[in-house]
Amino acid sequence: MKYLLVGLGNIGYEYEGTRHNIGFEILDYMAGKKEVVFKQDRLAYFAELAHRGRKVYLIKPTTYMNLSGKAVLYWMNKLDIPLKHVLVNVDDINLEFGKIRVRKQGSDGGHNGLKDIQDKIGKEYGRLRVGVGNEFSKGQQADYVLSKWSAEQSEKLPEIIEKAANANLDFVFRGFDYVLNNYNN
Repeated sequence: MKYLLVGLGNIGYEYEGTRHNIGFEILDYMAGKKEVVFKQDRLAYFAELAHRGRKVYLIKPTTYMNLSGKAVLYWMNKLDIPLKHVLVNVDDINLEFGKIRVRKQGSDGGHNGLKDIQDKIGKEYGRLRVGVGNEFSKGQQADYVLSKWSAEQSEKLPEIIEKAANANLDFVFRGFDYVLNNYNN
């Protein structure tokens, strides 16, 4: 069986360590634990690993957040991955910091990366949302998600990233229902 795990974020040094790049950070953690390296390929940084007899493909789109769907569609088609074996990791300002919410389908929730994916492949794909909080003034949403984590958040972040990475691997091996029942908090 083959799976596609997607981490959303923006490429470039100026975006490293920002709230919007939590998807990249989750996949970077997984790659590090499995000792695989991302290589730049068409529309994404790409890595491949094995997990309990399953092939797992990781992509971090290089299309920037708002055009993520192009990369997801390309890699789903290239690797012949069914929609039910896709999980997208993304930041969510509608969840308190550190909270994880997993869904099999749904709306884009105002997230431009998810909106583009939805436009390309529909609403029936899995997503793992990580809460980044919403401590911003009206009209400051973009500045907030593109800013660095606070010192307090940075201290707690490794545990949150590890939990999200484990949820991805459980999605691959145990299935979506297990992840729904054990990671939504």
